[in-house]
Amino acid sequence: EVQLVESGGSLVQPGGSLRLSCAASGFLFSSAAMAWVRQAPGKGLEWVSSIISSGTFTNYADSVKGRFTISRDNAKNTLYLQMNSLKPEDTAVYYCAQGFLNPRTVSTGRRGQGTQVTVSW
Repeated sequence: EVQLVESGGSLVQPGGSLRLSCAASGFLFSSAAMAWVRQAPGKGLEWVSSIISSGTFTNYADSVKGRFTISRDNAKNTLYLQMNSLKPEDTAVYYCAQGFLNPRTVSTGRRGQGTQVTVSW
């Protein structure tokens, strides 16, 4: 059974940093492209970033480019999202998902239960 378990979400002040983790099991993680997507209150799913299986190619939404970094540790079956210079508009539930997703395919990947990130004073 595929399982994706996100962690690391928290309340953080604007300008702060967080690192999200996603523990994967039930499939061959090292062969799978992965992604992070998010859903803000009252809004639809938004693609954030994707990474290929080897980790050597990544892609980012313009809204997070230069501030967020996606990475993975295939030995630990874990996906990460380092988030710096956080803004209130980054407030959302963050999900890791299977697949090299993009804005058109954001809802197609299997997702975990999500972790809440709140950026506020």
